[in-house]
Amino acid sequence: MTPTRTGAALALAAIVCVQLGLAASTGLFDELGPSGAAWLRLAWAGIILLVAARPRPSAFTRRAFLACVALGVVSAGMTLTFMTAVARLPLGTAVAIEFLGPLGVAVARGRARLWPVLAALGVVLLTEPWHGGTDLVGIGCALAAAACWAGYILLTQRVGDEVGGLRGLAVSMPVAALVSTVVVLPSSVFGNLTWPIAGVGFLLAVLLPVVPYTLEFLALRRLTTAAFGTLMALEPAAGLLVGWAFLHQTPGVAGIAGVAFVVAAGVGAERSGARHASALPEPSPA
Repeated sequence: MTPTRTGAALALAAIVCVQLGLAASTGLFDELGPSGAAWLRLAWAGIILLVAARPRPSAFTRRAFLACVALGVVSAGMTLTFMTAVARLPLGTAVAIEFLGPLGVAVARGRARLWPVLAALGVVLLTEPWHGGTDLVGIGCALAAAACWAGYILLTQRVGDEVGGLRGLAVSMPVAALVSTVVVLPSSVFGNLTWPIAGVGFLLAVLLPVVPYTLEFLALRRLTTAAFGTLMALEPAAGLLVGWAFLHQTPGVAGIAGVAFVVAAGVGAERSGARHASALPEPSPA
């Protein structure tokens, strides 16, 4: 399998895990709220990756370590803001707005402009901005998540190129957990936390973010940021379908048309997005 197809397969698997994880996480909203659900997932993810990878300080240069820390901060921001958006908007709509981040990366870094433009049209159809009554706070949180997602893509590729194995994630995820703890600490989340809820949080953390972040980490070692960003156009389509199947959020005609546009853009990105062999990092020990 070529680097392009391998990277695309990893990215697609990550998309499925992300959307299923988001849908499942809504079940914690009543007990912990959106920010509490995000914090619980990040906290468990930080512990899991720290124990699994056991990063050593000697394995990092100063530049690589700072990139890992920055990735952790961005990951926390992306998770916290997006979970708030999901609590206020339909899943497909929230994902479509958040996709503006990867789309921006694709436009800024890519040479071919057709796929990002096609994906942008799909996003417009999915969000249906001509309808009134949209939750402005939800839109604002989704836009903030979009900016964080763009930073996440760029930083993930940098960390993946500079740090061997999954040690970069084993630093960034604990940082994300610490940042989210500081943000969530003033709330009443910890008073509502029980062992059964903590157990559910552990399972959700494996589904999102441990598995998809690992898959995206590996995918970005094989794809350009432009191709990866455009391939993420499939996220709104997946969000729309998962929202319909599991959250009873029925899409309209415009939403279905938007799915078709973003799928076409994702297929186009998959065919033209491999990183050149000279750009691929040398294999390093895990």
